[in-house]
Amino acid sequence: MKKNVRELALEGLLQVEKSGAYSNLLLNSLIEKNKMEGKDTGLLTEIVYGTIQRREALDFYLQPFLKKKPEQWVKILLRLSLYQMLFLDRVPPHAVIHEAVEIAKKRGHQGIASLVNGVLRSVQRQGVPSLETISNPAERLAVETSHPKWLVQEWIEEYGIDAARKMCEVNMLPPVPTARVNVSKTTVEGALVRLKEEGVEARRGELAEDAILIEKGNVAHTRAFQDGFLSIQDESSMLVARALGPEQGDDVLDSCAAPGGKTTHIAERLHGTGRVLSLDLHPHKVKLIRQQADRLGLANVDTKAMDARKVGEAFRPESFDKILVDAPCSGFGVIRRKPDIKLGKQPEDSERLSHIQLAILHEVAPLLKRGGRLVYSTCTIEKTENENVMQQFLQSHPEFEWDISMKERLPKALEPYTHDGQVQILPHYFATDGFYIACLRRKV
Repeated sequence: MKKNVRELALEGLLQVEKSGAYSNLLLNSLIEKNKMEGKDTGLLTEIVYGTIQRREALDFYLQPFLKKKPEQWVKILLRLSLYQMLFLDRVPPHAVIHEAVEIAKKRGHQGIASLVNGVLRSVQRQGVPSLETISNPAERLAVETSHPKWLVQEWIEEYGIDAARKMCEVNMLPPVPTARVNVSKTTVEGALVRLKEEGVEARRGELAEDAILIEKGNVAHTRAFQDGFLSIQDESSMLVARALGPEQGDDVLDSCAAPGGKTTHIAERLHGTGRVLSLDLHPHKVKLIRQQADRLGLANVDTKAMDARKVGEAFRPESFDKILVDAPCSGFGVIRRKPDIKLGKQPEDSERLSHIQLAILHEVAPLLKRGGRLVYSTCTIEKTENENVMQQFLQSHPEFEWDISMKERLPKALEPYTHDGQVQILPHYFATDGFYIACLRRKV
């Protein structure tokens, strides 16, 4: 029997909670497997993302109405139902409650159905408790925006309460889809014309010079995308290739490259010259990079499955003109696009990751030619993984120095945030991903 949207949402949210499945991959799989389309796809996406995004707030609102801890699936059913009642105007509360009770009967028994009915009707009658009852400002912000309390506390200490609030709030907004124009094939204007012909409404990006913002339509379903005129990428991520500044004929190493967005951007900016060697630990991810390069018509990309911490065994010293280390990180800069990043992270994760990040930097450093440029980037806003990693690296590698010329290669809008050869983009600055980029030069 075919499952309806809310049953599938429950199924998906259970998988996210139980096995840590990525919500974006899981949604694609559910949509494909159940042959969903149109409004159903939109509603499923909204319920799953919205429930994850507001999980802590929903639990806070439900707490007074629960006498004892329900089973996990029942708690998730109550969450997704309350999310619809509070945040989706187009679904009447009585319809949400009826649907939830039917799912409870089908999946459990009459007792569970009565519990679900009772809790949701009580919420409808009495309303939810006020967040003002939480006296601690960090805890209130954490619950209100459903971020881990320790993380909010950390952001307040590092950036101040105002910045922490702005970051948490922007993470609750739907992300604006962006795409990068393949400058080796067309111009931004040319891409916009092509997309308009295919019914996609888009405009020029606000930060990166080769970016476009999608206002209506799905770029990935267009002929322009299939023919390699565009790639899906966030604007802040597009700044990495500009910071690296590849020049014609360069030999470039992208040491942690999957799924290939930055590799292909560097290759595009080489205009058919030079070479980008793109590495990733996992063969199936290397295959994704290869597919991207082929779709974009980039013959100057080579790929190899390899642990970046072992590159010294495979390549001679001073083999590359430029090196990119887009390091594995906690990903706290992309919560807006991937709300499940908030779930299950621990304070010690950043410390653990910083050791991996440093190990990669130590290993690739000898492979850079004298006078060459090394860019280190992450999609996080944790100083442990960003500024601190750079400080430790420079202390043990006196042959490197800050490349202050990076500022000249980046948009003018970033000037206030660029210091030495590094820039930390917080999510609320430009409504992009939070991103850190540092640029070093190997002394001659």
